[in-house]
Amino acid sequence: MAFTDRWGGYSSGRFSSLNLGRSVGDDDTLVDANRSALAAALSLSADKISFVSQVHGTDVHHVQTEGDVAEGPQADAQITSLAGIGLAVLTADCVPVALAAPDTGHIGVVHAGRRGMLDGVAVRAVEEMREAGARSIFAYIGPSICPRCYEVPDRMRAEAMEVCPVAGAVSAAGTAAIDVAGGVAHQLVQAGVEIAEFSRTCTYEASELYSYRREQTTGRMAVVAWFESRRDTP
Repeated sequence: MAFTDRWGGYSSGRFSSLNLGRSVGDDDTLVDANRSALAAALSLSADKISFVSQVHGTDVHHVQTEGDVAEGPQADAQITSLAGIGLAVLTADCVPVALAAPDTGHIGVVHAGRRGMLDGVAVRAVEEMREAGARSIFAYIGPSICPRCYEVPDRMRAEAMEVCPVAGAVSAAGTAAIDVAGGVAHQLVQAGVEIAEFSRTCTYEASELYSYRREQTTGRMAVVAWFESRRDTP
């Protein structure tokens, strides 16, 4: 698997330089070049990396054939058991998660923002992986905005804590905040998933990463999961 940062691409200005997201104001030609560069770095074909249209929902896109590799479907998670196919989701503060069940050859990726965490998108992806035959599942949680920087209104923190009490937090200013990554991690553990890696790098604080809250107009990073044979880890 791979978690990208913002460097090594062709975009400029606020999108400098490895912006992988469309519909953020960047030139689609440069986004295509960035995606091709990413695919080459991962030794994958650019047309075999599946991107989805993310809507902060809980739908899971199943890539069951190469024909399912597309950018059209609206979903915030993807799963597959096909070798040689990359699954991607894009983030710029939200929580990126890669899921792997190496004993059965299933992988998944999840985009979980505040709304996705509250609605259980990561657990939904795990459930659908298990329905597809996955057994022991491991989670790799990438960089996202930390609770020190994710200040929210009091009512929003209260709403989050009703669903996931451990997500309640305090910002660096001492105000209400939400720990979205912590909430996602807790939900995954409660669902029987083992956390293999949990990055505590904050996208808002790290200049090498895109952050929507810091910049508003900015690019998008990706988590990409894939495997080369049914028993390889991604």
